[in-house]
Formats: sequence, C-alpha cells, structure tokens
Amino acid sequence: MLFLIGKGVLSVTAQGFDQKLTEFKEYLKKMKSYEEAIGLLYWDMRTGAPKKGIGTRSEVVGMLSAEHFAMAVSEQMGEMLAYFNESDKQALLSSTDRTVVKECAKDYERSKKIPPKLHQEYVVLTSQAESVWEEAKEASDYAKFQPYLEKIVAANLEFIQLWGYEGHKYNTLLDMYEPGMTVAKLDEVFGALREKVVPLLSAVQASPHKPETGFLRQRFDKQKQKAFSLFILGQMGYDFEAGRLDETVHPFATGLNPGDVRITTRYLLDDVNSALFGTIHEGGHALYEQNISPELIGTPLCTGTSMGIHESQSRYWENMIGRSRPFWKRYYKDLQANYPGQFDSVSVEEFYRASNEVKPSLIRIEADELTYNLHIMVRYEIEKALFSESVRVADLPEVWNEKYKEYLGVVPASDGEGVLQDVHWAGGSFGYFPSYALGNMYAAQIEHTLRKQLAGYDELIESGNLLPIKDWLTDRIYRYGKALSPNEIIMQVTGEELNPDYLVQYFAKKFGDIYKL
Repeated sequence: MLFLIGKGVLSVTAQGFDQKLTEFKEYLKKMKSYEEAIGLLYWDMRTGAPKKGIGTRSEVVGMLSAEHFAMAVSEQMGEMLAYFNESDKQALLSSTDRTVVKECAKDYERSKKIPPKLHQEYVVLTSQAESVWEEAKEASDYAKFQPYLEKIVAANLEFIQLWGYEGHKYNTLLDMYEPGMTVAKLDEVFGALREKVVPLLSAVQASPHKPETGFLRQRFDKQKQKAFSLFILGQMGYDFEAGRLDETVHPFATGLNPGDVRITTRYLLDDVNSALFGTIHEGGHALYEQNISPELIGTPLCTGTSMGIHESQSRYWENMIGRSRPFWKRYYKDLQANYPGQFDSVSVEEFYRASNEVKPSLIRIEADELTYNLHIMVRYEIEKALFSESVRVADLPEVWNEKYKEYLGVVPASDGEGVLQDVHWAGGSFGYFPSYALGNMYAAQIEHTLRKQLAGYDELIESGNLLPIKDWLTDRIYRYGKALSPNEIIMQVTGEELNPDYLVQYFAKKFGDIYKL
C-alpha cells in the first residue's frame, strides 16, 4: 500500500515535471523566434535595405530586442530556472536539457543586471551605428562615426560595471565570445605566437623566391566571380536549399536556423581572390550552422559553441582547404574555364604560390595567413586600452596607424583603410576580434588530427571529394552546437587543450615550401 501511494506521488510529480519542461521549451522557442526575426532584419539592413528606412528599421529592431530581453529577464524565466536548478529536478533532466538550463541561467544572471531601457537604447544605437559606419568608411570620414563609437564604448563600460569583472575589465567582454578566455591567457598565447611568427615573416621577406602575383590583378567580371563562388560553395557541401549568397560591404554569415543560413561576400573587380576566399570563409561558418543537430533547434544551444571554434571552421575552409596546393590541382582548370583567356599562361603552381603570397598589408580580410594574426593583435591591443580607459575613442586613428607601423610596417593612407575598415565596433562586438586568431590556432590543431584520422586526406581534396571532410567535422564539431564548451570540443577532437604550436608548425611547413626557406 505504501509502495502504491509512493508510486502515485511519483507519477504526479513526473507529470508536473514534464509539463514544466514543455512550458520551458516553448518559452525558449518563442525567444528563438524573436532572435530569428531580429537576425533577418539585421541581414536586410546589411544587404540592401533602403538607406532612408534604416532609422525606422533600427527602432523596430530595438522594440523586438526589448521584447526578447524582457523574456530573458522575466519573473517567469527566473522561476523556471530556479525550479530546474533544484537537485532533484536536475537528476530528471537529460544532459542536453541540463546544458540548456545552465546556459539560460548564465544569460539570465548577466542580463538581469542591465536595465531594459538601457538595453533597448543600446540596440537602437548599434543598429544606427552600422549604417553610419558604412557611410563613414566609404568617405574615410572618422569624425562622422566617432560620436556613435564613443557612445558604444561608454555603454559597454557601463555594462561591465553592472555585470562585474575579475582582473581586467576586458575579461568580461572576452568571456562573451570565448568562455573562460582572459587577458592574461591571451597575452601569453599572443606573445608566444608573435615571437615565432615575426622571425618567420622576416625570413619570408628576405627570400629571393617571391611569387609573381600580377595576374591576380586583372579585371574580373562580377557575375563570373559570383558564378565561381557559388560553384565552390556547392563543392564544399553548402546546402543552397538552406541558404543563399548575397553581396555586402563587409562579408558575414547569419545563421537564422539550420534551415536558413545566409552568407554574403564582397566583389572587387580587380581582384580574383577577394570574393572567392571571402565566400569560402563565410561558407565555413555556414557549414557549422547548417549541420547542427535538429534536436537543438529552438534552444540556446542551436549555434556555435564559441566564436573561436566558429572561426576555426571559416579559417580552416578558407586557408587550409581553399589555399592548399591539392585544392588548386583539382579546381584550377575550373577557374581557367570561368575566366577564358585570363589565366592561360599561368600554371597551377604559379597560381597557388601567388594566392599564398606573404606581404604585410593594411586590410585584415585580405591579409595573408602569416600576417593575419598581427592584424588581430593590433585590434586586441586597442580594445584592451579602450576598456582600461588609457586610450580615448578620439585618439583611435592615430593609435591605429602607430600600431600598424609597429606590427606590420605599413601605415594607412586614410581612415577608410585604417581604423574604419571593420564593422565589428559599430555593432558593439568588443572582445570578438581575438576569436579570429584563436580560430587559426584551433584550426591548425584540428587539421593535424584530421590528417591522422582521415585516410588519404590530401588525395580527397585533390579529387574534389570534400564531403568526407565535412562529414568528419559534422560528427565531431558541428552537430553539437553549443552543447559542448570550446575546451570540451578541442579536447574531444584532438585529445589536448589549445596548443598554438600546431599553427607555428603549419606556417613553417607551408611558407618554408613556398618561399624555399
């Protein structure tokens, strides 16, 4: 009799638990619906929305973001999280659901500290700032953008005070993009990387075996560039029924859901590689988002685990696949056919070497692999200074130019190719830039493991059979979304924590070969 009563109580309890869990998931699904709508509006603003509509559109984004924010910090959300964080309820949750609760609790605690009105004002500000940035960049007019950036930096400093921080104020922003990352760790990793990259760069610059690159600077029809970009995306396994390619000032990828992952690129009429490698880069992001497990749709886990891991995929596909010799052995004839007569006298080896030219430059997204990390270090140093308040927004053009001279030996002729070249600060994405360099390190470490585990790795690329590579990455990285932490991913894939030595080894082998060091 006691057993039967106990069983009945358990049954009622389980029924109540299941109902609560269903309510919680529906609540999260509604929040994700707001996110998707906001993401679509952002995509539209960046790909062709009429300029006169930007102000009103920004207000719409602000209102929808306010609704989403209100749900994230609501009393109902707090009660649900308290319920599912009870030890007996935790035991009933699946491992995925426990991770969802943990992720929501982290966001709740952080968001709860920000007044809703302040949040909405910030969303409107950044939406407007991105449009102003486009105009300022085109005109090389930093003064036009400066007032917006000053407000964005001030708002982030206010957020940091509300959130709290340990050590450097910048740590709080870093953690939003790469959980667990700190200034101390980055100073150590970046310092070690710079120490090894700079001597290699000097050796490359001193080498008499420079590639000829003039044939890359012809006039290339935009429609032909688009056609070839679409062709390569298809070869990578990008699902066109779950995405599209558009044109914008600064390439980006938007993952609305695994069935709608959009990418953009930028076409330069005098550069055959800019749009192509930009497309492959964003395509790497898209492959990640398109291949997240369907069971995570509608949850906060339906996205990449961190920006560092996300960038590892874009940088891997762009550079370790797209700029590799086996890749061009397979696809160079297709490139020649796409641009009749323009590469008839250029060999595949000459094109490969030219596409991997190492040359300090001004523009990050067009930088070669070896110097790219130095571009990131410039931005990292500036962001650190901004949030320790040792540098003013008004001083950024001068600081930027000084650091480019120090790190890369070049000085921008205008702010358009200097401090205004990236959109990230207009969107308030401080702490994001280090992810690019971390992504390079993750990518080299992952590729090292891929070569050991996937038989005939180079032969697969040379034959144009890229799908086994995509499937390997899906099985070990993509499908997990945010269900595993960055460290859990890299440990699971490679058996060790982040190790920058693999990137140095990759650089030494690749550029030692190209420049005959």
